[in-house]
Amino acid sequence: MRYLEPLYRPPSEAESFILQATHGCSWNACAFCAMYRGRPFQVRPLEELLEEIAESSTFADEVRHVFVADGDALVMPMGHWEPILEALREAFPRLRRVGTYATARNILEKTPEELRRLRERGLSLLYIGPESGDDETLRRIGKGSSAGEHLEAARKARAAGMDQSLMFLLGIGGQERSLEHARASARLATAMDPKYLSTLTLTVIPDTPITRQSRFELPSVPELLWELRCFVEEVAPTSAIFRSNHASNYLPIAGRLPRDRGSILATIDGALEGRVGLRPKWARGL
Repeated sequence: MRYLEPLYRPPSEAESFILQATHGCSWNACAFCAMYRGRPFQVRPLEELLEEIAESSTFADEVRHVFVADGDALVMPMGHWEPILEALREAFPRLRRVGTYATARNILEKTPEELRRLRERGLSLLYIGPESGDDETLRRIGKGSSAGEHLEAARKARAAGMDQSLMFLLGIGGQERSLEHARASARLATAMDPKYLSTLTLTVIPDTPITRQSRFELPSVPELLWELRCFVEEVAPTSAIFRSNHASNYLPIAGRLPRDRGSILATIDGALEGRVGLRPKWARGL
């Protein structure tokens, strides 16, 4: 495999075959994100990708999951996606799941028929990062899509039979909109109703645009825990596997919502009261 580093993937794809079909992110304008800055977006030639898949077929018996990278690979045209998915099915007969990062814009740009065809060929899981459900916060961070557009995209993906894994970012509203951000994120997550749901914690990276926003101030650790508590208390998906155990988080949590809401809130309260220890700063990372 020929990877252009750094290569990012969700924690849940740690054991997956990674196909880096694109380089960078087609949007690449979020004020907090440094993942692909300075890297021009590029869709890799289809011939290269099919060759890499064919070469990797020697691992056919081992591959169950495939993750198609980079930042928002769903943006690729159907003329790329369909041959890639067909090649993956042929190379890996025991394949159970293909996932990729996606934005609301990516989903809305595809027709319902195109999304259905992708699902039929094996693309079953979309990782989507609304970051916030608060439209003012979304505007300030340059997300490029409103809460309403994220909801529309979720309904469209669900109609095509695709599962969603949603990511919300604690702290991204700053101190000024901390609780507005948490409550609006809970409302959006409820409405999008994903199969998987996670919260990460913002790490402010030097020289990203958010550092030049004079009114932005990262909430304190107790304030971040209150955001998390507010989110967990108010979110109401049908049944979502919930994770807040990413390396960026001060308080690792895992469970299912709404089933485990009580025990999760009790853990957060314990942390707020000093009875439950937090992950030390040195152990946190992006």
